[in-house]
Amino acid sequence: EELERNLPAKVKKYIYENEINFYTINATKIASEIGLGGRTNMIMQAAFFKLANIIPVEEAVGYLKKSIKEEYGAKGDDTVNMNYMAVDKGIEALVKIEIKDEWKDAREETVEEKDLPSFIKDIKIPMDRQEGNNLPVSAFMDRVRGEIPAGTSKYEKRGVAVNVPRWIKENCIQCNQCSLVCPHAAIRPFLLDQEESKNKPEGFETLEARGKGLENLEFRIQVSTLDCTGCGNCAEVCPSKKKALVMLPFEEENKIQAHNWEYAMTIKNKEDKMDQYSIKGSQFKQPLFEFSGACAGCGETPYAKLITQLYGDRMLIANASGCSSIWGGSSPSSPFCPNQEGKGPAWASSLFEDNAEYGYGMALANRKIREKIKLLMEEFIKLNIESELNVYFKEWIEGINDPTISKKTTRQMLPLLETDTGNEKANEILREISSRKDYLVKKSVWVFGGDGWAYDIGYGGLDHVLASGEDINILVMDTEVYSNTGGQSSKATPTAAVAKFAASGKKIRKKDLGMMAATYGYVYVAQIALGADMNQAIKAIKEAESYNGPSLIIAYAPCINHGIRSGMGTTIRQEERAVKSGYWHLYRFDPRLKEEGKNPFQLDSKEPTESFMDFINSEIRYTSLRKTFPETADMLFKEAEKDAKEKYEKYLNMSKLGQ
Repeated sequence: EELERNLPAKVKKYIYENEINFYTINATKIASEIGLGGRTNMIMQAAFFKLANIIPVEEAVGYLKKSIKEEYGAKGDDTVNMNYMAVDKGIEALVKIEIKDEWKDAREETVEEKDLPSFIKDIKIPMDRQEGNNLPVSAFMDRVRGEIPAGTSKYEKRGVAVNVPRWIKENCIQCNQCSLVCPHAAIRPFLLDQEESKNKPEGFETLEARGKGLENLEFRIQVSTLDCTGCGNCAEVCPSKKKALVMLPFEEENKIQAHNWEYAMTIKNKEDKMDQYSIKGSQFKQPLFEFSGACAGCGETPYAKLITQLYGDRMLIANASGCSSIWGGSSPSSPFCPNQEGKGPAWASSLFEDNAEYGYGMALANRKIREKIKLLMEEFIKLNIESELNVYFKEWIEGINDPTISKKTTRQMLPLLETDTGNEKANEILREISSRKDYLVKKSVWVFGGDGWAYDIGYGGLDHVLASGEDINILVMDTEVYSNTGGQSSKATPTAAVAKFAASGKKIRKKDLGMMAATYGYVYVAQIALGADMNQAIKAIKEAESYNGPSLIIAYAPCINHGIRSGMGTTIRQEERAVKSGYWHLYRFDPRLKEEGKNPFQLDSKEPTESFMDFINSEIRYTSLRKTFPETADMLFKEAEKDAKEKYEKYLNMSKLGQ
């Protein structure tokens, strides 16, 4: 019955007309029961060989199990046995579907199409259907420069999650941590005023909002079930004694929550009610990065999302090729989106090797354009024309690098730039300024990339940009491996970790990129891990962005390549374990403190309290070494622990200088 309802008419008709034998298998359910999570590949391969009859099915099963042993043997017996079971279940669980006579005349029901933007209707939807080759050149004539509109990912509504979170309001302490850690911005807090509360649909439960500045407002956590990937990090991180989020089957929750999300999207932003640089306050700001194509549980995207919440309405982003170009801009999908005022990040992706230079060019061009605006304003002031603009121009010039002042004065001066002053020279100057109005507000220029770019292929450019002294912010999402290309070793890969090109374990220690940058003395450097200390991460991002010079933030990002034994639904907890075990360290190096006569280096992580060995044994990238090279595993593990301890002692001594 469910299949009948969901199978497209053209598929039914094609099956009937071509007399196709039609089978189904609930591979998702089987994978979940076995313990493979969402991995259905071996189940589907076994089902294929059962039906295709290319070779006897018994032989096929033998070959599959042999390949499982070869491919997954290093990951341990449990992984091998689960995949063996997947093959057996793939053979047993096939269900043949009876083809009904009425399928020959199947017709699609007329669906009322919502009012969609032309790009979505004419380009994105056909491309998503794999019909892009059928699009005529004329469809792209208004986009000849290659740009795509921001915020197109929200139209996808993929519904890929098996389980999604349900909010239990009675248990909620309104901390907003669930929203902060969500890799896809699919779960968010909302504040409702009295009018919005009065119009809320049935089932849209709310609480009285807690906190200073939230009086007379109601609070709700709402999930977009169709955009959630079901990783479960939100439920995992919930600090309530009784969890305020529980993971339940998608089909059950979507019936209610899809409508609730639609209503939540009509609620006005109330992002000025709390300090935006707090865990709770930051999450009342609209994420300007949503519903990306990142893996479920991705450790990179929460950082990118948080930065857009803090600075997205004035951001320029230069992006290095890698995972961040896949989840950041797989045409025609754009997860970077505008806010309710139409302002959002401008994003462009460069080559792998020159992204720092690419962002540097953006920063230089932005600075030069704003310097030209300053000269034009000064020229206007010298004309001594009676105009309100004289006051605004002077204020803008004095606060040229202050985002708050430039935002305020821009709002005040924009309506006046089109006025006739009665002086042709003055009018010409105003036209010149108006043509550069997008640069009136101080831009926040960011360079995004992974460790393969920052530590290896793009390091020369990165070093050049850091040495330049230019006001630019660099975020390195450190997965300690080339993630997008399949898990190759980089200079960020630590001792003993197994990766491609380091199959017998990395023999040398991880490059200390942060300390290398700090030797310049005028570069702001921070090392963060969101799950270990959310406040420290927010503080570091705030300090880096406000620093008038080059800033480097290195963010620990657990990855599917790590083989986290507890699964990608625990990536935020894994960040916490990494710091508590001394595997990863948190610090900030702020050159401004030196000018105040203080130690610029601040060690934010405490002395390790958990076992280093227990931590690395929680990830298959380390434990697989015992299977393949047991004779070297113990030696390299001890070396890795020694490296981590030495690094902590070095940081500790640095933090005590001047005491």
